[in-house]
Amino acid sequence: MNIDRSSRRGFLVRGAAIVTSIAMAPRFAPAAPAAPAGSGKAYSAAAGTLMVGDRTVNRLGFGAMRITGEGIWGQPRDHGEALAVLRRAIELGTNFIDTADAYGPFVSELLIKEALHPYPADLVIATKGGLVRPSASAWVSDGRPAHLREACEASLKRLDVEQITLYQFHRPDPQVPFEDSVGELAKLQREGKIRHIGLSNVDTQQLAAARALVKVVSVQNRYNVADRDSDDILAVCERDGIAFLPWAPLAEREQGSSAADPRIAALSAIARERHVDMAQAALAWLLARSPAMLPIPGTSRVAHLEDNIAAGAIHLSKEEMKRVG
Repeated sequence: MNIDRSSRRGFLVRGAAIVTSIAMAPRFAPAAPAAPAGSGKAYSAAAGTLMVGDRTVNRLGFGAMRITGEGIWGQPRDHGEALAVLRRAIELGTNFIDTADAYGPFVSELLIKEALHPYPADLVIATKGGLVRPSASAWVSDGRPAHLREACEASLKRLDVEQITLYQFHRPDPQVPFEDSVGELAKLQREGKIRHIGLSNVDTQQLAAARALVKVVSVQNRYNVADRDSDDILAVCERDGIAFLPWAPLAEREQGSSAADPRIAALSAIARERHVDMAQAALAWLLARSPAMLPIPGTSRVAHLEDNIAAGAIHLSKEEMKRVG
């Protein structure tokens, strides 16, 4: 359910006042005290912080996939708005941005550099390699060690950094032994080109195999209120202090095709009761679901970005979480 724009803006001002503390595991810090109204910083920090490797980040990050063109292909329709979204995210205290060389391809990384370089000292830019885009409709796995090395080195140049803070293997390649792909990332890490290693679109067996070779600091899998196939992965992450980055966090596809899903219906009712929109409720549910959760909602519009960041100040109660199931 959407609310009118004046109500949304009002929520941005009121949001910090409703922050409450929640229990966290050792590597996950509780919600920050509210900052003065209008400061902006309160919203990204309102849900607390977590560790990604040796870096502390606020628990509402930004996913830079949708700042590219339609279909995650080519240049954005509004170049200025794309840059404004990235800069506004930083103004609101976001210090974790997720991207990939496949977004555009290459466009997202270049926009990040254009908008934000030289980067704030506390900003973590996480990028990914292992998918190639031969056409607008194609996402093809390429986990060959030679490709991953080439992809990583190209991302270093596009982002204009000497080291990528978090480099994630985008998707296992069924044509390449998984250990070979991860092993190449380990080599890049030893060479100082990667600080930390993350995985994306993996199962528990693959996570265990990777952890036998390297320290894995993050996992990025599809997860939302209606898609919880990665509950087993999330449990490992929470237990072992690994950040979990849910992609498709807003459950937009599930809302459109699974209107009868009782979990979505319950969350929608809570959103109406709280006078927030469904996207904000979906993010609040993720934040309450686990202290390991690091949502990275993406958008191409500043107004939507502000709404998403405001969700950090919404803390669902135990009773509300029980209603959703």
